[in-house]
Amino acid sequence: MNRPKRHNWLGALLLRATGSAIGLSRQHSLAVVNYHRVLARPDPLLDTEPDVAAFHWQMALLADCFNVMPLHDALRALDEGRLPPRTVCITFDDGYRSVHDLALPILRKFKLPATVFVTSGFIGSNAGNMWNDRIIHAVQSLPAGTLDLTDVGLGSYSLGSLEERKQTAQRLTEAGKYLPPLERDSLVKCLDRMSGMHHDALMLTPEMLVALERNGVEIGAHTISHPILTSLDDESARAEIVTGKRQLEALIGKPVRLFAYPNGKVGQDYDARHVEMVRQAGFFAAFTTAVGAITGDQDRFQLPRSRPWDRTPFRFGLRLLSWMALGNRQPR
Repeated sequence: MNRPKRHNWLGALLLRATGSAIGLSRQHSLAVVNYHRVLARPDPLLDTEPDVAAFHWQMALLADCFNVMPLHDALRALDEGRLPPRTVCITFDDGYRSVHDLALPILRKFKLPATVFVTSGFIGSNAGNMWNDRIIHAVQSLPAGTLDLTDVGLGSYSLGSLEERKQTAQRLTEAGKYLPPLERDSLVKCLDRMSGMHHDALMLTPEMLVALERNGVEIGAHTISHPILTSLDDESARAEIVTGKRQLEALIGKPVRLFAYPNGKVGQDYDARHVEMVRQAGFFAAFTTAVGAITGDQDRFQLPRSRPWDRTPFRFGLRLLSWMALGNRQPR
């Protein structure tokens, strides 16, 4: 585990003062940070995900230097002109059980609310892991040598060094993301046969989902199976959006008000058809993976959120402030 970082009092004072000045100089804006999971220890094949130590200092910084609000409440406050300066919201995608096991204790320690956008079809003991995690499992566990996937039309890949495994995992994940669902299923089943079917269970159980909701974590929807919506016909895309919402509502016994588009790139992963489907499904707002802050003049069904990749507390905080200063103008 990495040694925990700490932000110093001078840096915290500067972040607070700068954030307040940004709020005075322009309309208030809302920064939404996005995670997928929290790791028990660093993993070179998942180096964009924080381990427990990194997540701890990030949450400590947010608690000390920013106003962290529940996402739905923050959007209401923005609409009504009463959003505090330096407001940040915390979100997670997909529904990994590490949100319950590792993130929730840290969120509770700092009294921070959050939202998790859940892919409903992977909730439950027999649901299995998501396709991308099955790819990573195979790349991690297969012996050194060459991974031959010519039978499924994807060529050969090297599993020699750690860097080669990392590149292979990235290339296969990117390729699998845009395969038609049946072809993607063939790929992951082929890798399962090669590597063995014994995966650690990574996704939330229904009981964990309910426990999150009862501990101040709002449950949002993220479709049933995490498809690229533009790869589906309209009927299938609508079913992913509407049925995913209903399944989660049945589990938690409450309305599911917020939605996140899988992968979240406008025009590539979803388009205007899907925005309208989300509106018609009765959601209050929906989120992309565009970089930037939310301002009052934005389409409530295409709101930006991302994660600062910076590895030090002060740069992490400055990244959020830069989003707030730019508003919905995305930085290059």
